[in-house]
Amino acid sequence: MSPEKHKMLSGDWYNPLDKQLSAERLAARKLQHQFNHSAPDDEALRRQLLKQWLPNTGKHFYAEPPFYCDYGYNIRSGSKVFFNFNCVVLDVAPVNIGNNVFFGPAVQIYTVNHPLDAVKRRTLLEQALPINIADDVWIGGGAVLLPGVSIGAGSVIAAGSVVTKDVPSGVLAGGNPCKVLKMLAAD
Repeated sequence: MSPEKHKMLSGDWYNPLDKQLSAERLAARKLQHQFNHSAPDDEALRRQLLKQWLPNTGKHFYAEPPFYCDYGYNIRSGSKVFFNFNCVVLDVAPVNIGNNVFFGPAVQIYTVNHPLDAVKRRTLLEQALPINIADDVWIGGGAVLLPGVSIGAGSVIAAGSVVTKDVPSGVLAGGNPCKVLKMLAAD
């Protein structure tokens, strides 16, 4: 493992132009391209490509094309996970997804961060923080999850929300920035 990849996975500032990281992103892009351009009726090919591209996902993981991510191997999920059309997962750090989690169209999950200082940004260094999504969560269409957030079990994130802080279990949360709107009744 290259020193830059080790830094990336440790949450330290790292250089994304590292040779190993660049090669891994290119390999992911090739599988991504095949998946996103596969025939709609070729489910066997799509399942094969997803398993190869996203090796740490559970049983019944499905993504509608187009689906985009940086590496693929940092997306970790339980079973029965569904991504609707046009989702983006910048999986520089782990994105941990529980069981029975559903993502509406155009959901954006960002683990990566850049320096706030313009001079430091010129170095091209990045840092990433993991995102954790518990069981039975529904993320509404167009929602954006920012680096380091966690979403508790059974919660719903309203469409178009920008999640900047952790969301507790069993709530409906929404807005920009996302905040708890109400507690959800247990079924």
